[in-house]
Amino acid sequence: MRTHKAEIVRALIAPEIKHNAEQVLASLGMSMSDAIRIFVSQVAIRQSFPIELKTPNQITLQAMQAEPEQAEYDSANALFDDLSHADD
Repeated sequence: MRTHKAEIVRALIAPEIKHNAEQVLASLGMSMSDAIRIFVSQVAIRQSFPIELKTPNQITLQAMQAEPEQAEYDSANALFDDLSHADD
């Protein structure tokens, strides 16, 4: 049996985020260490960050900060009709 050396990686993570992530990973049958190993392996294999990261543009930022519109429709058809004419 071939033994591979391992190095320790440490990261500070907010307790609530860590707990939530551990629950999700456990439901997938994975540990936090498994997930970190997979992530770091993908960075090494791809030679880039394995998830596309984008900075929101000004329009997206304004939409994220705007109060949501509260519209009511009598039917799904009315909603879709309104959506199809939204750019008019």
